[in-house]
Amino acid sequence: MTEPIIDLRSDTVTQPCEGMKQAMLAAQLGDDVYGEDPTVTALQERMAEMAGHESALYFPSGTQSNLVALLSHCQRGDEYIVAQNAHTYKFEGGGAAALGGIQPQPIEREPNGILALEKIEAVIKEDDIHFAKTRLLALENTTTEGQAVVVDYIVEAAELCRAHKINIHLDGARVFNAAAALGVDVSQITRHFDSVSICLSKGLGAPVGSVLCGSQEFMETARRWRKTVGGGMRQCGMLAAAGLFALENNVERLKDDHALATYLFGQLKQFKDIEFAYGQANTNMVFFNLARGSVDEFHRFGKQNGVLFNGPNPIRMVTHKDLSKQHIDIAVERLSGFFN
Repeated sequence: MTEPIIDLRSDTVTQPCEGMKQAMLAAQLGDDVYGEDPTVTALQERMAEMAGHESALYFPSGTQSNLVALLSHCQRGDEYIVAQNAHTYKFEGGGAAALGGIQPQPIEREPNGILALEKIEAVIKEDDIHFAKTRLLALENTTTEGQAVVVDYIVEAAELCRAHKINIHLDGARVFNAAAALGVDVSQITRHFDSVSICLSKGLGAPVGSVLCGSQEFMETARRWRKTVGGGMRQCGMLAAAGLFALENNVERLKDDHALATYLFGQLKQFKDIEFAYGQANTNMVFFNLARGSVDEFHRFGKQNGVLFNGPNPIRMVTHKDLSKQHIDIAVERLSGFFN
């Protein structure tokens, strides 16, 4: 097919722009396992400052960053509370259990994306030999469904954790999307957590990497675990330079992705055989089910016509920096053949 492929599967599919590539080529390099890569150090310091934390550590992936956070907070036989469909529980290969002997305690999310405080409190275990020790609450913002969780809730959840003497971690893979949607500085979200994992390779557009933020003491533990799970990299300043470029140039423009998702939602409304999972776009995501027709056939039809998306149950389409309204119009026009 000579026409462009419209890739709505995820915001992880973005390509580095020329400015980002030039920043990568110009990066100063050193051996980061020895703590000697100046560009990595600059990225870590910048992210810690933005997140309102003392220290930060660069990782190859968000999955590894979250895993190290869980390993650093919990011992074998401990437990962390998490949403039933949270990324750390459902989409990261069971790493906490497989590698750390950490038991998840999943609970269902509410329709607005939160974990109800009374449900959290109900599953916090007493200090009893029969139970795994509850050590941690792991939240997401945005959620797996792209919902931005409000700051007032985060404050209350953090207070609950303090009262029960457990820590609180944020999978903030798209926390800058949450901040953009809520109209707040990202630190107003992240500073309430003991640790925060922030992804650079989703809407921010870097090719690789996530950063884990927390206290200096926590990061010393995390650095040891990063080495244990194979996350130490050498002259990785070229990758860190992409992250620095993303933080300087691609944070404010996340609002454009949200506006484009709203536009996509509006264009898809013309098809009567679509049932939306939400009454609107959630940040840069649109979710829907088919009222008629096979989901597998819809995926095949889309792929054959150069439109890629994820699903099923529900189908997900994600907007990102490499898409425009023109791309959305092309995608909707191509998919219309399935519904007509």
